[in-house]
Amino acid sequence: MLEQLLIFTRGGLILWTCKEIGNALKGSPIDTLIRSCLLEERSGAASFNYDAPGAAYTLKWTFHNELGLVFVAVYQRILHLLYVDDLLSMVKREFAKIYDPKRTVYHEFDETFKQLKMEAEARAEELKKSKPVGKPVSNGKRQGHGQKGGYDGGNKDRSEGGLANDGGDGDGEGEGHKMGNGYANGNHIGAKDSKMTAVVKGKENTSSNNGAFDVNKLQKLRSKGGKKTDTVDNKVPKVDTKKKITKKNRVWDDKPPPTKLDFTQTVDGKGNGNDNVHDVEEVHGESMMDIEEVVSSESESEEDEEVGKESKLDAKKKGWFSSMFQSIAGKANLEKADLEPALKALKDRLMTKNVAEEIAEKLCESVSASLEGKKLASFTRVSSTVQAAMEEALVRILTPRRSIDILRDVHAAKEQNKPYVVVFVGVNGVGKSTNLAKVAYWLLQHKVSVMMAACDTFRSGAVEQLRTHARRLQIPIFEKGYEKDPAIVAKEAIQEAVRNGSDVVLVDTAGRMQDNEPLMRALSKLVNLNNPDLVLFVGEALVGNDAVDQLSKFNQKLADLSTSPSPRLIDGILLTKFDTIDDKVGAALSMVYVSGAPVMFVGCGQSYTDLKKLNVKSIVKTLLA
Repeated sequence: MLEQLLIFTRGGLILWTCKEIGNALKGSPIDTLIRSCLLEERSGAASFNYDAPGAAYTLKWTFHNELGLVFVAVYQRILHLLYVDDLLSMVKREFAKIYDPKRTVYHEFDETFKQLKMEAEARAEELKKSKPVGKPVSNGKRQGHGQKGGYDGGNKDRSEGGLANDGGDGDGEGEGHKMGNGYANGNHIGAKDSKMTAVVKGKENTSSNNGAFDVNKLQKLRSKGGKKTDTVDNKVPKVDTKKKITKKNRVWDDKPPPTKLDFTQTVDGKGNGNDNVHDVEEVHGESMMDIEEVVSSESESEEDEEVGKESKLDAKKKGWFSSMFQSIAGKANLEKADLEPALKALKDRLMTKNVAEEIAEKLCESVSASLEGKKLASFTRVSSTVQAAMEEALVRILTPRRSIDILRDVHAAKEQNKPYVVVFVGVNGVGKSTNLAKVAYWLLQHKVSVMMAACDTFRSGAVEQLRTHARRLQIPIFEKGYEKDPAIVAKEAIQEAVRNGSDVVLVDTAGRMQDNEPLMRALSKLVNLNNPDLVLFVGEALVGNDAVDQLSKFNQKLADLSTSPSPRLIDGILLTKFDTIDDKVGAALSMVYVSGAPVMFVGCGQSYTDLKKLNVKSIVKTLLA
């Protein structure tokens, strides 16, 4: 049974709801759909599942882009209603006929909806009855005719002498009846088939030994005169065992190497290290977090070039006059076939910029859903319309949905006489400790007292690394050594910060892979026990498709392993090694799209000042360039 059907504008004005459906929805499925799907460029999906206490709903929707209307249907997930898509399309068609932008009440649509619902239900029943039921094939028929595997198309290919590949061609399970070991459905194959498999094995052997030396071929070449054998023999490299290359120490600029390279130890041996550290702020300067980045407003020459290429192709296909007339008069309504070439080019471009394939595909589907049915303006091409829609979508995704002003939150926590706790999590080797020190340096510049907590009690040298950063920045560090429970160490560090009056506690954790259950359980315990103010996921800007897997599994594990009914998930992202990727900035988009968490910091170097904010306009411009 249909639970609810709703029609509203893109601005949020509800125009009509189904009054005959009296069931009150549990939770807020439509608000959640708008917030987490429609506004996040996930509208290209077929449906949306919403779980509430005591209920599980499925939501389906469609758009009328020309009028700016949204049609949403809600029903119980267990029912699997087949007529919902058909009903939504009929409601959209009939409501568009009576829609007036000046009206807000449509009582007369109630009777129309009743008839449309009856028609859709009747059509679904007819489809159920007319759907043919496949008859089971007897075992004897399989042995006689279907023994060579596959459906009729597969048998036809084999009878014509073509050999099928092992992977099949997507025909389903029929292609799997014939095994590579010479058996089909538990029965031995005939002699003819065994010859065929022998040929396949022979071809496999020859193809796998392409790099080996062919003796028969060499004998044929010798019989012809041996001209080519010399070239073959000459290509074989000779190993000279007499010469041994010894590596010499490299000397830079003809200067002798310094006598001491290890600066971690103090000169006086007292352990304070202050005489080696002058003023870090004077040495390194101002953090890049406080420097506004200016994006040049140059004309997108590459975009114009793409538009020019497409216009030439269109002119060749349609003719000069028809393409010129269409650009002047405008197209009636954009259809899916019109959008596909431009969307395909955009998808390829996003993937070349390191955006995960799954994310690029979903974005294109969402843009297609938002443009389909819209009227193309005069003197406007499809490619430029699609590009503008994609640019708006990318800006909307990358722009944080909530405030990410850490300094304001730090002062708010200080007024409550408690420290602001930040936990850094992530996989191995992404630079958590280094970027923790950069964040500490930025906070010190804003006169915020910081304390580090060495909760990476697993990796050798992790405590010493953090101790060196703390000594250079002249800030306290709380440590308990190795092989301790990180959750307890973090708890004691927070208690120490309360006693010392520290404003911020930066908690360093051990790197862990997203599939390592014991380490993920320990991380979940640390987060649940200490309830930090901010959980920062530290990820590399170098990753592509792996970014989706890392963030989704980190969030999933934190939710699954939590004992709290409202588990803490990732609140923000710190992207590292951003200076090494050139224009491959797609990891930022993939991470934000998957988690919904904003990029709060970007690491772009190896000194303490190399930390900056994410410039959304610059990222979008780079992605679409």
